[in-house]
Amino acid sequence: MIISNFDTAELHSAFGIDMSSIDGLDFGAGWARVVPGGRSDPHQHDETEMFLVVSGHGEVIVDGARHPVAPGTAVLFDPFETHIVENTGPSELVFFDLYWRDPGRAARQAAGRGDRRRFGERPIFVFSTPPTPNGDLHLGHLSGPYLGADVFVRFQRMNGAQAWHLTGSDDYQSYVVDRARREGKEPAQTAAYYSAEIAETLRRMDIEPDQYTVTNTDSTYRAGLQAYFSRLVASGSVAPQEGPALFDGATNDYLYEVDVSGGCPGCGAVTGGNICEGCGEPNSCVDLTEPRSKRSEATPRVDTLARFTLPLHEFAAELAEHHRLGRVPARLRELAGRVFARPRLDVAITHPAAWGVPPAEPGADGQVIWVWPEMSYGFLHGISALGRRLGRDWRAERPEQDWKIVHFFGYDNSFYHSILYPVLYRLAFPGWHPDIDYHVNEFYLLDGGKFSTSRRHAVWGKEILTPDSVDGVRYFLSRTRPESRSTNFTRESYAAAVREELIGTWLRWLNDLGERVRTRYGAQAPDAGIWTPEHTAFLGRLGNRLSAVTAALGPDGFSLELAAAELHGIVTDTVRFADREGAVATVDGWADEARTAVALELAAARLLAHCATPVMPRFAQRLGEALGEQRPGEWPQTVELVPAGTEVDLAREFFAAPSVVAAEPVGVGSA
Repeated sequence: MIISNFDTAELHSAFGIDMSSIDGLDFGAGWARVVPGGRSDPHQHDETEMFLVVSGHGEVIVDGARHPVAPGTAVLFDPFETHIVENTGPSELVFFDLYWRDPGRAARQAAGRGDRRRFGERPIFVFSTPPTPNGDLHLGHLSGPYLGADVFVRFQRMNGAQAWHLTGSDDYQSYVVDRARREGKEPAQTAAYYSAEIAETLRRMDIEPDQYTVTNTDSTYRAGLQAYFSRLVASGSVAPQEGPALFDGATNDYLYEVDVSGGCPGCGAVTGGNICEGCGEPNSCVDLTEPRSKRSEATPRVDTLARFTLPLHEFAAELAEHHRLGRVPARLRELAGRVFARPRLDVAITHPAAWGVPPAEPGADGQVIWVWPEMSYGFLHGISALGRRLGRDWRAERPEQDWKIVHFFGYDNSFYHSILYPVLYRLAFPGWHPDIDYHVNEFYLLDGGKFSTSRRHAVWGKEILTPDSVDGVRYFLSRTRPESRSTNFTRESYAAAVREELIGTWLRWLNDLGERVRTRYGAQAPDAGIWTPEHTAFLGRLGNRLSAVTAALGPDGFSLELAAAELHGIVTDTVRFADREGAVATVDGWADEARTAVALELAAARLLAHCATPVMPRFAQRLGEALGEQRPGEWPQTVELVPAGTEVDLAREFFAAPSVVAAEPVGVGSA
C-alpha cells in the first residue's frame, strides 16, 4: 500500500507552479499547488495527463479556450496538447496529477489522426509579412511568406477551419522615402504605386489575401496606432530616454535603417542599420563598426537624442513563457538566446522622420513611431478590419484569447516578429497571452547570389506569372522553398522541372491513363474487379502518401518542400505501378484484375487532385473536373476510387511549356 498526503514541505517549483512527486508507482503522480493569481507555464509533452482538483477554483486553458475547474473536477490532456492551469480564486488551487506514457496514443496525436484538433473552432489569422511598397515582388519574396501563408490557409479551410490570410503594404518604411527620393516623388505617391503593383503580382500568383491593409490610406489606421502606442507608454516601460544616436557627418541627418551600413556588432558581416539580415540580431546603428552614411561621404558622428525607448532586456522571462505556448522553431529560440545574452538592450521605438505617424504623447517632437513596432499594431488592425467586413466583433484594442495567430516571414524579420512583438503585446495588453505560431524561411538565391535590384539580379513575379505558368511556378517554388536552409533558383532548373516532372511525368501519365480509359472502358471509370496482393499494396502506398502530405501541410510540421515532394511521389508511385500492371492489361483471362488496376490509377489521380489543391489550385480544379467533380473542397481522409461510370476526360493540356522572358523590373520590395 502507498499512501500520500498533500504536504507543502515536499513541494518544489516546476512548470511555473509548486509540485511534488510520489515514488513507487507504475505511473507518474504527485501533488500540485497554484497560488491565488498564479498560473503554470504553457507546456506540452508526450504523456497523457489527468488533473483531479481537490480544493480551490481556477481555469485550465487549452488551445486558447478556458474551462472552469473546482473541487471534484477531472481534466484529461491528450499528448502534445498545450495546457495551462490558472488560479482565479481567493485560495490555493490544489490538484492531484497523474501522467503516463501511451506510445500508440502519442503517435496518433503526433500524426494528427487522433481526436485532437489543434485549432478547433478558433479563428485563425495567418499573416504574411506586409511587403515594403518600394518596389514589386520577385520570386525571392513570393517563395517565402506569401506562398507559404496562402497554402497554409487553403489547407486549413479544406479541413473545416476558420482561417484567413492577411497582409498589406508597409507604407511608412524608411525604404519608401529612399525610393521616393531617387524617383523624385513624394513618399505617399511611391507607396501607393508599388502597393498596387504588389497586390497585382499576388493576384497573378493566385494569392488573394482576405485582408490587404494599405496603412497610409486606411482612414482609421493612424488613430488606432497612436492609441496602441499610448498603451505602451502607459505601461511605464516605454518612455523618452536620452541615448546615443548616429548622424551624418556633413548633413547632420539622423541615420538609421536604409541610410547607414557597417559591420554587424554580432557577427561582423556588412549590414544595414537596425537589423542584420545574416545573423538576425538587431543593432542600434551607433554600435556598427566603421559605419557609412548614404547621405554623404563624411564619417558619421555620434550624438545624444531623446527617443521613446523600450528596455527589452527586462522581458526575457516573459518571452520564454510566450515561446512555450505556440510553434516556435529552434532557429528563433536560438536567436532569442543570443539577444538576451546581452547585458542590456534598449530599443528606440521612435525615430526622427517626416514620413510616418507621430506619437500623441509629448517628448519626441519631430519623431514618428518606428515602422517595425508599428507593424505589431498593424496585425491587430488587420484583424479588426477583416472583422468589420465579416460582421465579427474583433477589435484591435481588445484582442481575444481564442485568436490563433500564425506568422510567415523571412529570417531577417525574426527579431521583430518573434521577440519584439510579443513583448509589446504584453505591455499593451497585460491580460492577453497571444498564441502565435511562427513559420520562418531563409533566403532564396538566384543563380547562387542574393536577389538584387541594383545589379538587376532578379526574376520578377510579372516576368514569369501567366495563367498557364502559375501552377508550374507554385510547384517549383514549393519544391525549392528555402525552409531550413538557403536554396537556389535558376531559370534552367525551373524549366527542367516543368518539362521533366510536370509535363514529362504528370501530364504524360494522365494523358495515357485517359486514353486507356477511353479505348477500353468508353471514357467511363471502371469499377474495381478482382484484387491482387500488388493492388492492395499499392492502395496502402497511396494511403501512406496521403498521410505524409497531410503531415507536411499541417500546422506543426508545415513544409511546402516536403508537400511538393509527396505530390510528385504520388505520381511516380503510380507510374511504376502502371508500368508493372501494363504487362497483363490486355492478356485474356485477366480483365477483372486489369480494371482494378485502372480503377486504382484513377483513385491516384483523384487523390492528386485533392492533395494538390492548396499548392496548385488551378491544376487541381482542372484535374477534378476531368474526373467528374468540381475543385475538391474537403481534404481527403482516405483514398477513394472514382465512382464507376463517371465520365473521365484526361486528354487535356494541364501544363504549358515553360518560358521566362526578361522584363523591365519594377523596383524591389522588401519583405
